[in-house]
Amino acid sequence: MSTTETAAVSLDLEKLSAEDRVKWAVEQFGDGLVMTTSFGIQAAVMLHLVTRVAPKIPVIFIDTGYLFPETYKFARDLTESLGLNIKKYVPAMTAAEQEALHGKQWEQGIDGLKRYNFINKVEPMDRAVRELGATAWLAGLRRTQGSTREALKVVQQQNKITKVHPIIDWDNRTVHRYLTQHGLNYHPLWDQGYVSVGDWHSTTKLLDGMKEEDTRFGGLKRECGLHETSGKGDFQI
Repeated sequence: MSTTETAAVSLDLEKLSAEDRVKWAVEQFGDGLVMTTSFGIQAAVMLHLVTRVAPKIPVIFIDTGYLFPETYKFARDLTESLGLNIKKYVPAMTAAEQEALHGKQWEQGIDGLKRYNFINKVEPMDRAVRELGATAWLAGLRRTQGSTREALKVVQQQNKITKVHPIIDWDNRTVHRYLTQHGLNYHPLWDQGYVSVGDWHSTTKLLDGMKEEDTRFGGLKRECGLHETSGKGDFQI
């Protein structure tokens, strides 16, 4: 889709429900459509919403090797209960090798974080897009999650791939209502004060005076790189 076409479609989709946005994406992109999940705090919403419409859609799961034990258990349980078609991708370099060669990159400021995210998230995602032949990507981003997401559209281009955000306009109350209505669970760390969950070394609980985006990467950055346009390649690199 061209940038002009994407903008026009996005305006039309703003008026539709999340489920109808998913149906539009399935009809528009067919076998080229994938979705991603990090099995984060509210992951069950998108996984349930999308697989009700497209049960066999490829679900890309980037496993950095640094996820919380609770995340792996949550992933197992959701995969079994929803019958997910998981496509798991891991970094080309193991965690042990990375630390041997580069140290703890997440402790090395913004440049270290960028390198860490490229190795562990961006490159595996780029590989997934190529190997699966993806032309469009359903992602569960929401405008209320942080300043970097406030201006996101329902549909937009990220290099050569079309991003579709079915629940972009949902707030936390809407998310909670959906989970309750369908008997779905939050990530188990929700009950311990986490509002966003990624790698164990770069995720903190929400404390007084913090915004949700401050709980990731020590507040240095909100995005891990998957949702940022670099201008290189089909997806990122």
